[in-house]
Order: sequence, then structure tokens, then C-alpha cells
Amino acid sequence: MIVAEFIAFKRTMFGVPHAIACRALKVSQSWFYKWINRTPTAREQRRERLDEQIRRLFAASGGTYGSPRIARDLREAGWRISENTVVARMAELGLAGRPATRRRSPTRQGRRTAARDLVRRTFNAVAPDVLWCGDVTQIDTDEGPLYLATTEDLFSRRMLGYAMSAHHDAAVVVASLRMAATTRGGDVDGGISIPIADRNIPPRRPRQPAERWVWRSRWAGSGPHWTNAAAEAFNSTLKVEFVHRHRFATRAEARIKVATWIADFYHTTRRHSANDGLAPIPFEHQMTHARAASTVQVRTKVAQTVSTI
Repeated sequence: MIVAEFIAFKRTMFGVPHAIACRALKVSQSWFYKWINRTPTAREQRRERLDEQIRRLFAASGGTYGSPRIARDLREAGWRISENTVVARMAELGLAGRPATRRRSPTRQGRRTAARDLVRRTFNAVAPDVLWCGDVTQIDTDEGPLYLATTEDLFSRRMLGYAMSAHHDAAVVVASLRMAATTRGGDVDGGISIPIADRNIPPRRPRQPAERWVWRSRWAGSGPHWTNAAAEAFNSTLKVEFVHRHRFATRAEARIKVATWIADFYHTTRRHSANDGLAPIPFEHQMTHARAASTVQVRTKVAQTVSTI
């Protein structure tokens, strides 16, 4: 079938007579007529629809999704398909997610002593607002560097706060923390937030009223990158899947596009492996509904037990 399509393509696009192409490829003209005029089988039609869906989902992800996430999207849309099939079809279509990158060596310990690691490299939380982390990363623009500070809730990997500035200082970190507090209603109830700041930012205890929460901070000195692996993972995702695929003429353009990517794609659409394949906000909603339903069931059972006594 591929040979027949090739002959037809050459005839249509380049005017090569099919008789000459059949003779060059050592196939008969009757064979060509048989294959080019026949109705596609149900399997071929399904494959064509599958390829169309894979192309659409890949384009919707900004060309970043690999086969595992594409397979999840297809199953959610009602397809019964294995990941290996998606791998084969994406390879056939020439679609690839994140390109392989060269591993960099860990950051060497600096002269300043690093603070004690309070989270002990456990980057999971059992509930929202129990454990936060943060970092600062540089985004290059034609006007110069733009620094992005983030505050991430490790329960859902949601960016509760993010702020950008042309200056690499503590103010951008505080702005990110303020946004995180506002996102959670201006307070953190019953939890301990642990912001982990970038090692090059001078440590500073927030003193303004909007920042008077209950937290313990771990301000990092130069040390191995895995002590703040969760925040570093987000920086890598942002750079590989978005920043490195665009060129920003101004800092203002970078601000708008990065904020839009976080709010409209990362939070709502991009599947995260730590959330069982869900985006951060849908994961939080699902967990909220599941825990509310569980609470109702427990109360119902307690009421039934009490009524029978």
C-alpha cells in the first residue's frame, strides 16, 4: 500500500507516469490499480483516525508530550490502546516529545555553609499547604535576563505563587510568597510551609503583615541540586517544554507568555506523573471531592452505628 501511494504521489506532484514508476519499482500496473483503487480496511481507517488524534494531541501540548501522556489522553477520550502502539505510531509520524539532553554535573558545595535540610529530600505532601518549595531561575530575553521566582505546593505540584523581575534579589521571592498566600486565601491553616530559596538570594525573614505565617524556612547555600529537586524539576520542564522553544524580544513579552503557560497549560492541562497523570488543579479538585465523599461516608456509618445502639 505504501508503494502504491508513493507511485500515485509521484504521478500527481511531479508528473511521473505510473507505468514508468511501476517498471522502475518492479511492480505490475494491475497490482498498482488493485491497491490504489481499493477501499481501505477497517484497520487502516482506525489507524488513520488514530494518527490524526495523535497529531492533534501532540500539537495541543506544544510539541512536548511523549507517548505515555499521549496514551493517557487517548484512553481518556475512549480509545482502547497500549502505550507501545502509541510509541510505534509516533515514531512512524516523526513525532517526539522532550529531546534527550546532556546530563550536567551536580553543583559543587560553596564556601557558605548550607542550611539544614528540613524536608530530608522528601518531596511529597499528604495535604495542601503542608509543604511548599521554591526556587529562582533565569529566562533570557533580548533585553537581558528575567528572573522567575516560584512557590510550589508539593501536594499537587501547583505553582501557588510566581513573580518575575529584572533583578535577582529577595524582593522577587517575597512577591512569589505573597501571591502564594493570596492563592490560598491569605493564610495557611494548620500547616507548615517550607520555602526553599535559591542559593544566591540573601536570606531574609519576611516582616510585612501579609507574610506573617507559620513557617520554617530552609535557605540553601551552594550544594547538590537534588536538595531542591522538586523546584529544579519544574524549572527544567519550563525551560525544555516552553522557554527554549521561543525567543523573547522583551522582558514584558516573556512575563506574559510564561505566566500564560503556567496558568493556562501547566496548571490545567499538562499531565504530571506525581499526580497520577493529572494536571495540578484537576488533581486538587479530584482529591477534594474524594475526601469530602469519604467524610460523608464515615459520618453516615457513625450515625447508623449510633442509631442501632
